[in-house]
Amino acid sequence: MKSIIQWFATGPNAQSLGDSSQIRKLFERRRWRVFFWLVIGYGFFYTCRLSLSVAKKPMLDEGVMTVEQMGIIGSLLLFVYAFGKFFNGFLADRANIRRFMSVALFCSALANLAFGATSSFWMFAALWAFNGWFQSIGSAPSVVSICQWFSNKERGTRYGLWAGAHNIGEGLTFVGTALVVNAFGWRWGFWAPGLVCIIIAIILYLNLSDRPQTYGLPSVADYKQDDSGDKPSADSVGKLQLLVLKSPIVWVLGISSACMYMGRYAINSWAIFYLQEGKGYELVDAASAMAAYPIFGLLGAVFSGFLSDKFFGARRNVPTLLYGMLMIGSLCLFYYAPPGLLLIDTVALAMFGFAVGGLVVFLAGLIAVDLMPTKAAGAVKGVIGLFSYLGAASQDWISGVLIEQSKTIEDGVTTYQFDNAFFFWIGASVVSLLLALLAWNKRPVE
Repeated sequence: MKSIIQWFATGPNAQSLGDSSQIRKLFERRRWRVFFWLVIGYGFFYTCRLSLSVAKKPMLDEGVMTVEQMGIIGSLLLFVYAFGKFFNGFLADRANIRRFMSVALFCSALANLAFGATSSFWMFAALWAFNGWFQSIGSAPSVVSICQWFSNKERGTRYGLWAGAHNIGEGLTFVGTALVVNAFGWRWGFWAPGLVCIIIAIILYLNLSDRPQTYGLPSVADYKQDDSGDKPSADSVGKLQLLVLKSPIVWVLGISSACMYMGRYAINSWAIFYLQEGKGYELVDAASAMAAYPIFGLLGAVFSGFLSDKFFGARRNVPTLLYGMLMIGSLCLFYYAPPGLLLIDTVALAMFGFAVGGLVVFLAGLIAVDLMPTKAAGAVKGVIGLFSYLGAASQDWISGVLIEQSKTIEDGVTTYQFDNAFFFWIGASVVSLLLALLAWNKRPVE
């Protein structure tokens, strides 16, 4: 066990290279390679997490599970994911990101392969919980690596670009996996992402990097001569992580993010099912409408970091307000649009994706990362992630119950109503925005 822990731990600082031209060449090459594969790798994490969302209807039609059982399994993944985010976020501050992240994706891929090979509810539950733990390792290591290789003045834009990666994964899932399921059945909805992610995990292992100092490079703050962030601290990582745990604003932002994730994962988990059952679309039409969500989510995430860095002096308050209002409005449009208007539903999902793309950047990490010491960035993501995915998990279970209880059966035909579920999702989004406003004038800790 000790040797395993040491293998995953960040390495010791290497002797400084000294030659400034060599440092510049190596630093730039490594950090852009790291960033590129963080974006690609984190995007593919989502293909192994959202596969169940696409396969729900075919599995339901075959009698593999009930809607309530699907809600339980979805919640189980997210509950495990929430606590995994917390635990692994603290580990990420001390980890070799290259090894930590690539092994996690490999294990998640194995869980998907096994999920597609079983038919037992209890095996589904155990495998999806296993998947949730390794899925939880994707986010915090990515943010830690961004903080290690990009300075404070660059971080908002890079964070926004990276945060948009989940939209790549969502798009691949909602379109690519849907086509695979439609052609080959629900089992291939798990096997295909699993096989692809094994390959991506190997590529991550070959291309990600540990801290700059382990290669004889300076810290990114010294390299970029950027002292605009938190001041260098002699305090231990453990002491700074404790500071994060005691910070009231981190808790407020965590609860705000939890409520936002209720709305986000409501759409991730139930939108395709709602489009099929509530509005009468076929799977391919539902998936095509859903494709607008990740595409515009990517734009929302990328634009959010650039907007806050360039026009608001790296402050995130006004953009958060605008994105929050857009999220609430788009959910209302999606709910109140009459059935059969595919264009309106697509526009609503595009608006929702754009809004959530920005809010994931701000509420799920960047605001709190800006306020807390950089050396504890993993702990910040861990705490925020714990709250976020407890909210997401609660949503999946509550939504499953609300939708199941609203169904009616007439002449052997089952009809589902989504009114109560939508009231729950919209209400959570309103609470999220109100809590986010409490961080309006906060400044970084000294």
